[in-house]
Amino acid sequence: MEIVKINVGKKGITESLINEINLQLEKRGIVKVKMLKNFDKRSDKDSVVKELAEKLKCNVKDVRGFVITLER
Repeated sequence: MEIVKINVGKKGITESLINEINLQLEKRGIVKVKMLKNFDKRSDKDSVVKELAEKLKCNVKDVRGFVITLER
């Protein structure tokens, strides 16, 4: 099974981004989310990880650099 990669850019964590990640988690069970260099909250990585996990009701499998692996 191929792992889907979703990029978070300058618009940040929007409702449509949350919906897309949620859809991919339902389909595949695992998603990689990459924070691009133009993402505002990149320096506050821990709060972004926590926010995504709470909004999506999923587990954080791994965080390496600016790539977060989420699974359900």
